[in-house]
Amino acid sequence: MPGLVSVKNPPDSAPPRIDVPEPQPQQSEPAPVSRTPSPHTKKPPSPSPSRSKPSPARSKKPQPASPDTILADASLDNPDLGPFLLKLARDTIASGEGPNKALEYAVRASKSFERCAVDGEPSLDLAMSLHVLAAIYCSLGRFEEAVPVLDRAILVPEVGRGADQALAAFSGHMQLGDTYSMLGQVDRSIECYEEGLKIQIEALGDTDLRVGETCRYLAEAHVQAMQFERAEELCKKTLEIHHAHSEPASLEESADRRLMALICESKGDYESALEQLVLASMAMIANGLENEVAAIDVSIGNIYMSLCRFDEAVFSYQKALTVLKASRGDNHPSVASVFVRLADLYHRTGKLRESKSYCENALRIYVKPVPGTTAEEISGGLTEISAIYESMDEPEEALKLLQKAMKLLEGKPGQQSTIAGIEARMGVMFCMLGRYEEARNSFESAVTKLRASGEKSPFFGVVLNQMGLACVQLFKIDEAAELFEEARRILEQECGPCHQDSLGVYSNLAATYDAMGRVEDAIEILEYVLKLREEKLGIANPDFADEKRRLSELLKEAGRTRDRKAKSLENLIDSNSTSKKTRKEGTKRWGALSFKL
Repeated sequence: MPGLVSVKNPPDSAPPRIDVPEPQPQQSEPAPVSRTPSPHTKKPPSPSPSRSKPSPARSKKPQPASPDTILADASLDNPDLGPFLLKLARDTIASGEGPNKALEYAVRASKSFERCAVDGEPSLDLAMSLHVLAAIYCSLGRFEEAVPVLDRAILVPEVGRGADQALAAFSGHMQLGDTYSMLGQVDRSIECYEEGLKIQIEALGDTDLRVGETCRYLAEAHVQAMQFERAEELCKKTLEIHHAHSEPASLEESADRRLMALICESKGDYESALEQLVLASMAMIANGLENEVAAIDVSIGNIYMSLCRFDEAVFSYQKALTVLKASRGDNHPSVASVFVRLADLYHRTGKLRESKSYCENALRIYVKPVPGTTAEEISGGLTEISAIYESMDEPEEALKLLQKAMKLLEGKPGQQSTIAGIEARMGVMFCMLGRYEEARNSFESAVTKLRASGEKSPFFGVVLNQMGLACVQLFKIDEAAELFEEARRILEQECGPCHQDSLGVYSNLAATYDAMGRVEDAIEILEYVLKLREEKLGIANPDFADEKRRLSELLKEAGRTRDRKAKSLENLIDSNSTSKKTRKEGTKRWGALSFKL
């Protein structure tokens, strides 16, 4: 998250140093700075009531100039003004006077540096002032205005003219990436990070420790974007650099291994993930960091649960719980997160009473959080608990928790994608409760946010598909067809035609075309789906027989004018009815919405 600094360097890196000189008084005339009268100086007498206007023969004693007066009168062409204004901006921020006055100083400082820049010579002072200006915009939540400032900042340095110039460009790209991330534009954010890494490697070499920290930072961004292959490549690079520069079992290497474990887990390689976590835990034990060991134990428990090794998972969770309660207290959010994991485990093993008990224990902590607990922590916990209640066939309770989770994140910068994910989950709950108009509105809000962020992931395709199903329930068939068509394009590109989500959209689109009277289009889609199943997926899937039957019916009726409600549409609506039996099946169908963004 960009703060009031001009660089997004890793902690150990050395940003380009640009000293801000103090303004020097000139000999010929007073320097444009405020002068405060000495306490020993005799104050001028107050004007007499009988003399409201000064006498023409007597002039008023000059008063000390304030910084604001200086700013209004001084020329931006003065080369001393830029450093002075930039220092004022920083001092204003440090004094707590508020960012608006600092913004004014920073704007004028940038203009002064730009005017005083020598033609053909890149000005690091100008780049620095633009970084500070963008950071102030971000602190005010005005991220859109920070983007063009940083676009200008990265054009100022010339990368080939030394390390300082290159690192200034690197800092600008990283700060721009952070700003795009806060706007929810993940793809653009990663592009900026990648460009920054490229510049940093050219300036420092590919084995510098600072390069390793940037690789790790970028790997985390790729994980958030679910681009695990690139994330793994960068994480391996980070491990190599830290292994070369650090002692065995260092804290840096342990952090890298935890990230690598997350990547392996996301790819379904649980054994490799477990190996990385065990190595990370050994490093933390060697350094005496019990709380970190407990956090790793939770991750190990997650892996055991994915491997259906439930007894070992319980042991890992209970071990972590004992340490966290002793070190942080019974009401810490980290304790609540372990309760949530245990609740999920006991639900999976059919122990619903124990599962619900742990959910309630976690909720008691989240309802009355200890000081220092972030809204993001509470919202994430409530979202996870809601998924358990959904699995328990309690959509009303799940919906309440999702609404609370979303309210906590409203107005928080950089949370638009997370809010969109919560809204999509709420849409699922509304559909399970038969409240289709509210479901459509919730999906529509999620889709709007995802579009604004440039989202093109499989998740976006799934949300479009579910919104289409809600529209079908409201008999908004034309709108449903448009949504299914867009979902098909995205899922074909991101997942391929044989993926289960893609096949589901094909089936929904065929039924919608049938309902619209576009029988030939429906036949074409169903023939394509059956061909895929026969040639690549096999015919054992129960959907194969249903799709074959539907195709047979459509072929018989091809070319006829039909004046009845299409049977395909009836099938589509029946498959999403709100009966108890169908809701259980619907949970699986809508399950793609259950993962976190």
